[in-house]
Amino acid sequence: MSTIQTQVPIIKKKFVLHEDWAVVVLGFLIILLAIGGLLLPEPDCNWQNHSALVETVLVPANLLAVFYHFLYAFGIAVLGAVLTNKSFRSILVVFPVIYMLTVVALVLAGNAQVKNLNLEAVIFALSIGLLVSNLFQLPDWFRSALSTELFVKIGLVLLGTSVIFSDILKAGSLGLIQALVVVLSVWYFAAWLCRKLKVDDELTMMISSSVSICGVSAAIATCGAINGDPKKLSYVISMVLITAIPMMIFMPYIAHYFNFPQEVTGAWLGGSIDTTGAVVASGSLVGEAALKISTIVKFSQNVLLGIAAFAISIYWTYTKKTGPDGEVTKPTLGLIWERFPKFVIGFVVASLLFSFVVPGEVNEAIKGTLKSLQGLWFVLAFTSIGLETNFKDLIQKNSRTPFYAFLLAQLFNIFITLIIAFFLFGNMEAGA
Repeated sequence: MSTIQTQVPIIKKKFVLHEDWAVVVLGFLIILLAIGGLLLPEPDCNWQNHSALVETVLVPANLLAVFYHFLYAFGIAVLGAVLTNKSFRSILVVFPVIYMLTVVALVLAGNAQVKNLNLEAVIFALSIGLLVSNLFQLPDWFRSALSTELFVKIGLVLLGTSVIFSDILKAGSLGLIQALVVVLSVWYFAAWLCRKLKVDDELTMMISSSVSICGVSAAIATCGAINGDPKKLSYVISMVLITAIPMMIFMPYIAHYFNFPQEVTGAWLGGSIDTTGAVVASGSLVGEAALKISTIVKFSQNVLLGIAAFAISIYWTYTKKTGPDGEVTKPTLGLIWERFPKFVIGFVVASLLFSFVVPGEVNEAIKGTLKSLQGLWFVLAFTSIGLETNFKDLIQKNSRTPFYAFLLAQLFNIFITLIIAFFLFGNMEAGA
């Protein structure tokens, strides 16, 4: 009688890093490479007419810079796929497509007339992605290879390098006081209003954060903190960008009509307009003092982003007591840590690093490269959102009610910020 011996194969468990930790690793890899001297030439996407497009954007030197950025971002994306155990073959095919569509979006946004309207590259990236997704039947393997969350969170970690505490402290305490009061009051009003209008919880959190803190970046960070639906995020971002344009144009003229002091106007613009680009543009229409104060107030709100994402993640854990399978869960410290968005750690550490550790001359030398890469990852993310979204779903799943809630919250933001700006900055000119 023979004995059959069976050998159980030893299966080595493959190392897989959680996506939130992977983006911290990848973000700091980019930062350390920049500090170490790997500075990429920034592609020039700015043009006024057809001849300028050919002579500046499409010249070989600029196209080579675009190619260098592709190789760099491609390497990071491939490493991200390896760390998170995504399909290596798929990313080799999908990422070049995403990058080419993203370059088209950046070039469209670089047109002078488009810049005057303050239409940012993310809205072109989202639109192009939606067109491709709805005109062509993309295979499932292509959609599954899209790394939207990875791209967004890498951009958020890099965003921390531009939030410099010393720049904010130079303005004194007034900008920080206004930012804190505006953020708290507007956030709670927007959340209350959304609940009254029966807006779903994910959209409520994204709308409240985008209106009260810093627009696009706050919506992205909140979506990451609550692990929200990227399609809802694209809806909120569209609302932010659409409303920023008329605010940027009309608010300076309203201030001029009522003879608001420049300091008050600057604080009003910086505290209520949701995108940094629109704040700078509107502040420039008023004057130098308004531009300075508006920028400081907007930076003061930006610095609250990491704190807000941390608070939102804890709030979300305590209010959402059901797990993915519907089971009731208790909000223990372990659960809070499990649900806590780890990219916030990367954002805060990057901000502290560049505020107190990295020498000023080094920061000055590398900030252009980091800013360019930060913007690139955000635009790549919105191209990906468009590619994975059906346009009908985007319209049907999100009714007009969230848009009405957003507009009413923004109207409250405009009035409460003006009152606070007069209270804090009204006597600045007289006391100067």
